[in-house]
Amino acid sequence: MKKSMLLLLGLLICLMTLSVTAQQKDSGNCKDHPAFTRMPDYWIYSCQQKQFEAYSFVVGKGKTELFEGQYWKIAYRPQNTLASKPSELQIQRNFENAVQKQGGEVLWSEKGRSTFKLSREGLEIWVELRTDFTSGYALFIIQKAAMAQDIVADAAAMASDINATGHVAVYGIYFDSGKSQIKPESAQAIAEIAKLLKGQPALKLFVVGHTDSQGGVEANIALSQDRAEAVLKALVGEHGIAPARLRSFGCGQFAPLASNDSDAGRARNRRVELVKQ
Repeated sequence: MKKSMLLLLGLLICLMTLSVTAQQKDSGNCKDHPAFTRMPDYWIYSCQQKQFEAYSFVVGKGKTELFEGQYWKIAYRPQNTLASKPSELQIQRNFENAVQKQGGEVLWSEKGRSTFKLSREGLEIWVELRTDFTSGYALFIIQKAAMAQDIVADAAAMASDINATGHVAVYGIYFDSGKSQIKPESAQAIAEIAKLLKGQPALKLFVVGHTDSQGGVEANIALSQDRAEAVLKALVGEHGIAPARLRSFGCGQFAPLASNDSDAGRARNRRVELVKQ
């Protein structure tokens, strides 16, 4: 009798241990995105995060839009111990309600796939939800942002373009939206312009500011002029370039390099150009 009780007790302990070990832990260093909790009793099967990436979101029947910024892909699965797994529709409705409660929008929804747009702490966030028949789901998230320019054209490359075409677009000079104060991370690009000028003492340049098409025409012209003037002052004040060698000019949105219909195009259009006098 005692042996039977001990065997039964041992079996119960084994079953309890099996139940505990069946609880899956999140993969690697994966964690939820700050905008969303997860479905109850789910675990993160896989994840991916990139500082800058592009992703196409479905925003209408046969229509997609490409956005760039910080990227997440987070895939979830239900625990094996979950007795009753939610349906695809239940998962979709949970996320749709969560987005709308945060003041966001449901832009597209079909079986197994939804697109959301929401704002969080001043950031625009785009989300695609995909569900499947196993009750698993994945989130594809872009937190919109312009790419931090890591590679800046050096003085030699600028000189080559100016000699060949009479002008060069300079990326890597940064301003906050709607402002003309140069951000500290612009120092490398401005230093290369100064190096170009010091290497060619006879060279005189127009410093020309350009904007995208967002905002009013007059405001964009004024903004581009102020930004060009800020670069000129930095070259004179911080690098000792003679003021007589430089003139600033604001071109606003009137000389785009790409379409203003996309974030990528607008980023190309926001620039400072150096034009040979």
